[in-house]
Amino acid sequence: MYQQLYDKLAPYGQTQLLRFFNQLNAMEQAHLAAQIQALDLPELDRLIREYVLQRKPITIPEDLKPAEFFPLHPVDADQAAWYERARARGEALLKEGKVSALTVAGGQGTRLGFDGPKGTYPIAPLSHKTLFQYFAESLLRAGEKYGHPLTWYIMTSVINNQATQEFFEKHDYFGMEPKRVVFFIQGTMPAVGYDGKLLLGAKDSLSLSPDGHGGTLLALRKSGCLDRMKAERVEYLSYFQVDNPLVSVVNPLLLGLHALEDSEMSAIMLSKTGPFEKLGNFCTSHGRLWIIEYSDLPEALATSRNADGSLCFVAGSPAIHVLNRSFIERLTADGQLSLPWHRADKKVPFVNEAGLLVKPEEPNAVKLESFIFDALPLAERTMILEADRREEFAPTKNQTGVDSVESCRQMLIARDARRLMAAGVKLPLTPEGDPAVQVEISPRAVLDDEDAAAYCRSRKLTEIKQDTYLE
Repeated sequence: MYQQLYDKLAPYGQTQLLRFFNQLNAMEQAHLAAQIQALDLPELDRLIREYVLQRKPITIPEDLKPAEFFPLHPVDADQAAWYERARARGEALLKEGKVSALTVAGGQGTRLGFDGPKGTYPIAPLSHKTLFQYFAESLLRAGEKYGHPLTWYIMTSVINNQATQEFFEKHDYFGMEPKRVVFFIQGTMPAVGYDGKLLLGAKDSLSLSPDGHGGTLLALRKSGCLDRMKAERVEYLSYFQVDNPLVSVVNPLLLGLHALEDSEMSAIMLSKTGPFEKLGNFCTSHGRLWIIEYSDLPEALATSRNADGSLCFVAGSPAIHVLNRSFIERLTADGQLSLPWHRADKKVPFVNEAGLLVKPEEPNAVKLESFIFDALPLAERTMILEADRREEFAPTKNQTGVDSVESCRQMLIARDARRLMAAGVKLPLTPEGDPAVQVEISPRAVLDDEDAAAYCRSRKLTEIKQDTYLE
């Protein structure tokens, strides 16, 4: 076995991975051997030369322009009629079972000070429902509302897959049918030292990390999920990330516009709060839609303004998409996914030549990731719809401050308060107009404003004076 592995690694200068091979027992040898055999060494060698041993320059197309989008509110009667037609089409697709949900949930809750998969973090302000439960109940209500149960595809990682599945089993899948909760595992990429050498995370294991949310598409194929969707005649996937409980798990208007515009991949956009907000920028070049990362867009473009003073590049991406199943099938037809890679310099623990685990204090290696938004320019047709960030975007990335647990809970409370007030319920407000009490409506009972109005009518709810959880 050793010689076979050595012969595989030697042409690429990676035989250091076998440094401790003869010290390992049979099970450990088999574990390391399986990881090495799974490597696409010719491709890895190319990536190391292109992304690690040099920094690939960031090139901005000369013809880069702000992307066009459907506005939050229709601008005239014709567009209003188109929106109504689209909303009806989206609802029909849901009723026909043509839509499934797709959530990227491979991360841990480390930045939240939480030990476990991020989706198991208790986010709801009063009930303390976890992110996973919040989404599950939203999907259950959507299935009831539109007359067809939704299947939920959840991409986990090697690190958290077992814990995630055990969490769902422990909680009886939060009321969903187990067969409608489908887990699949994200691919991995080995960490590479600045010298181009693959790192060992342990004597019997490479240092592996998730390959980025772009890997979702290839993982869907390799796991058999695309085949299942085709057999069940699912045509569209509603994609969102696990850290954003405010998102509409299925959005009839977005789905309908996507279908009517013959789009292969569509996106929600938010109007940026300023030129340097940390959202990717929707742009076009040579007739294709691109997302340029906020750190890559030149300052002159980021700060450019229209005649009315508004930002030219105003469309920011919150990572909410609709994708055609057929588009994913086309992109992964040969078992590969030709998306560009992105370099991330990281502090990666590794086993040194003496067999000791080193935990560096400075970045020492490169992790390569692919991003799902890089599929946009590969689509024949795309579409963008503006959304209200108060209704769609409350990322939970930090414990406090911007994009935090605190801000997310505040936004959930504010959204539910708006729904109640729109339904005619009186709430105490602060002088700034914010709710002076905490309110939370179970997503199992209320999916949208229409649901909220019906809920309040049926319960003759007219006023809330104190912190209240409604279910």
